[in-house]
Amino acid sequence: MANKKNKVKPVSVDSIYKKTIPQKSATPVTPQTASFWNNTRLQSYALVIFAVVLYANTLFLDFAQDDAIVITQNMFTRQGAQGIPGIFQYDTFYGFFKQAGKDNLVSGGRYRPLSLVLFAIEYQIFGEKAWIGHLVNILLFALTGWLLYRLLLKLFSYRPVPIADNAGGAFNPNIFIPFLAVLLFIAHPIHTEAVANIKGLDEILALLGSFGAVWYSLIYFEKGGVKNQVIAGVLFFMALLSKENTIMFLIATPLIYRFFTSATVGKVVQQMIPFAVSTLAFLVIRANVIKNQFGGASDEQRELLNDPFQKIVDNHYIAFSGTEKAATILFTLGKYVYLLIFPHPLTHDYYPRAVGIMDFGDWQVWLSVAVNGALIYWAIKGWKDKKIESFSILFYFATLFIVSNIIFPVGTNMAERFVYMPSVGFCLLAAVLVYRFLSRQPGLLTGAIAAILLLFSVKTMSRNLVWQDDYTLFTTDVETSPGSAKVQCSAGGKMIEKATDKDHPLPEPQRSEMIRQAIPHLQKSSEIHPLYKQPPLLMGNAYFYLQNYDSAIICYQKALALSPGFADAQKNMAVAYRDAGQYWGEQKGDVNKALTYLNKSYEMVPADAATARLLGVAYGISGNNAQALTYFGKAVELDPANAQSVYDLGSAYINSGNQPKGLELHQKALLMNPNLLKK
Repeated sequence: MANKKNKVKPVSVDSIYKKTIPQKSATPVTPQTASFWNNTRLQSYALVIFAVVLYANTLFLDFAQDDAIVITQNMFTRQGAQGIPGIFQYDTFYGFFKQAGKDNLVSGGRYRPLSLVLFAIEYQIFGEKAWIGHLVNILLFALTGWLLYRLLLKLFSYRPVPIADNAGGAFNPNIFIPFLAVLLFIAHPIHTEAVANIKGLDEILALLGSFGAVWYSLIYFEKGGVKNQVIAGVLFFMALLSKENTIMFLIATPLIYRFFTSATVGKVVQQMIPFAVSTLAFLVIRANVIKNQFGGASDEQRELLNDPFQKIVDNHYIAFSGTEKAATILFTLGKYVYLLIFPHPLTHDYYPRAVGIMDFGDWQVWLSVAVNGALIYWAIKGWKDKKIESFSILFYFATLFIVSNIIFPVGTNMAERFVYMPSVGFCLLAAVLVYRFLSRQPGLLTGAIAAILLLFSVKTMSRNLVWQDDYTLFTTDVETSPGSAKVQCSAGGKMIEKATDKDHPLPEPQRSEMIRQAIPHLQKSSEIHPLYKQPPLLMGNAYFYLQNYDSAIICYQKALALSPGFADAQKNMAVAYRDAGQYWGEQKGDVNKALTYLNKSYEMVPADAATARLLGVAYGISGNNAQALTYFGKAVELDPANAQSVYDLGSAYINSGNQPKGLELHQKALLMNPNLLKK
């Protein structure tokens, strides 16, 4: 008897319910049916094709946004296969910053090696080709939709009774609802950030791996077999290596068993063993690599763009009050619900202050409280009866919780990619509600679905194109997120970069006009975030290109006042002083003013040969031959291969009365560059 009890036997779906559920109430799911609406095989193909078609236009896009961090400017990714060990040994951002400490500036740290490994492999095989990354995202997103559909079919086949009366005639709810849910998931425009941006591969892999782990867990639940548990654990571990929010499937998976099966608590615990082991292994590795950061920045690392729950008072950061933080978080939770229902307008940027400092005097906060409170009440009310609506809502909140800023700051107020995983719950809820309300009117049902999918698809395909490149993304989204210091700065910076691109030069006056248009964006960025050092640096660059050197220098000085060791500002200010000196000397004929600027440049960067030479020229014109000799000598010392500097030094010797030495240097310069004196 003991042996019989311990023997592992396959468990069928029918046997799970045979003691409690009448056999006639079960709804079999088979692919061999005449109607498309009941043909799961055809529906599977249709979902894959739909996903590919919807995102096919991303194949023509370039790299954008954080692609630089994980691909184009990541030293490990660009090493191809040789960089893979480094990817596993460091924080995800280390390969971009290439400096200890900077990789964990973003609250919580990032350990997501799996997507970077794939990027490195792609780089090894194809080189730096954006279309490869986009193609991989499309195919894996389509695979995710296919797997989600098969998973929902399996789960709905466990249900003791159909989700609703089969009033729609041809529409079997246990097939139709999973199909509609996945259609909505694939079409939803809010997913463009995860799919159209190559870096979004981490989101795709995390959800795909999580679904795969649940699938094999269910296979083990049905049939047993240790290998299925092992596969589930491996897939979950890979999902964790893709993105940390995978960990919320430690809650989502038991919810699946609770709402779709009759598994006992003990059985669910057994099913969760591979998930728990994988999580423990991941956390140990993560702690060893990035010292177990899960949120919060040190005092030295405090920066508004890394932690949005602080404000600037008297040029100092202070934390939000408890009510300000709570109100702001509640507002974003309401914003997520709004965007899932009405995904317009969309933006990649919700950094401070795209979302303002909220308080409980704002009606939008209370509306969010009401909406989310109603959802939670609805979920609790349906708990006992295992309502699918209840499961959908709980899945949504469970997977959103870790990126909600409730536990720890995640580096931004919110992000559309954060609801890539939670949106599964929303789409399932929407599918159930649509069917419940319209199933008795098949024509209205199909019409409503067609309208929704058409609107979503048009929005998705058009939104994809915004991810063309950084310039398109930033200059588009700055209109949607005008309160974001980050996107205002990014838009201004990219406008300057585009205007001064030597490979694709713009004609005047278009070039100067684009630079002038960038300045208001940078000014707005500084107004929003007065301690942000990047906007004054870029404003300085803008004024520099417009040859407004005095304004450029003032901006660089401001940047240095915000960050005294800011190397870029120091370097650019020295160049501005140098070019201002050259401008006032050569074009304005004001030698004294030229010397003032050139000496300041030389004080900042005494190793710059160009500045030393210009000082030699200016002192020579002013009749100070001794100083001219000194600085021409410095220029030759710093850049001995520069024929012009050698010739100028010779001229200084001649002007000082040492003609033989001067002629010798002239001859040397002409040997170095025979065309030196040709106009």
